[in-house]
Amino acid sequence: MSLVHVTADADPADVHEILERDGAVVIDRLADDTTVDRILDEMDPYIAATPTGTDGFAGRRTRRSGALVARSPASRGLVQHPFVLDVTGRLLHRARRYQLHLTQTIAIGPDEPAQAIHRDQWAFDFFPFPADHHVQCNTMWALTDFTEANGATRVIPGSQDWPDRQDHTHDETVPAEMERGSCLLYTGKVYHGGGANTTDTDRIGLNITYVVAWLRQEENQYLSVPPDVAATLDDDLLRLLGYRIGAYALGYIDDVRDPLEAVRGRSGTMSFDAG
Repeated sequence: MSLVHVTADADPADVHEILERDGAVVIDRLADDTTVDRILDEMDPYIAATPTGTDGFAGRRTRRSGALVARSPASRGLVQHPFVLDVTGRLLHRARRYQLHLTQTIAIGPDEPAQAIHRDQWAFDFFPFPADHHVQCNTMWALTDFTEANGATRVIPGSQDWPDRQDHTHDETVPAEMERGSCLLYTGKVYHGGGANTTDTDRIGLNITYVVAWLRQEENQYLSVPPDVAATLDDDLLRLLGYRIGAYALGYIDDVRDPLEAVRGRSGTMSFDAG
């Protein structure tokens, strides 16, 4: 079974149906070349300065560079991409709100072996979420072409409904091959892993993920995005970063204030159902 590809003008409702069925879907050419070029230019010095992983899972020839909202203004449009947020909201509909989970470029270097097959939602201490309850929605944007040879993300389509196991192999997977600017959208439940890079160039992807607002974020956005940078961001992006009430009584500050008010330098008591 191969991954379904859709065009950038596809109906988000249809894409959500594919995501529910297969656990992953590729949206071709969702980002334009100018945006991709700007992100690469902005992140290049950070990628160069990032150490490689310290174990096989992180990748000893792979560089994972985070804090994209602070470091790469051009990436903010992808973080807030209306198409992606529409599908994400449909997948995570059981929660009142969702938030940004992590942002990172992943540069898989030459001769990097394949990553172990896993589920991203295992980050929550392997908590056994109900099979039909999605808490995480992920994207992998291709900043370079993704091919089987250079380490395209590998996915087991339909595996989001399977029980937890840690012994799945790459023989069960298919590569998410896609052109630069395309986006792999996948759930936190689907089994996947980075592919082996057998070429002599880096495969660079931009991993942006979202999680229901009552779970802790994998990347601490409040420290990854310094206060002086946060103060320059629009309200919608700040709310996506986590500056809002995540559910009833989750995330307020001091005297039951909306965290967004603190960023904006305003004061005032909020109601618990404020957003």
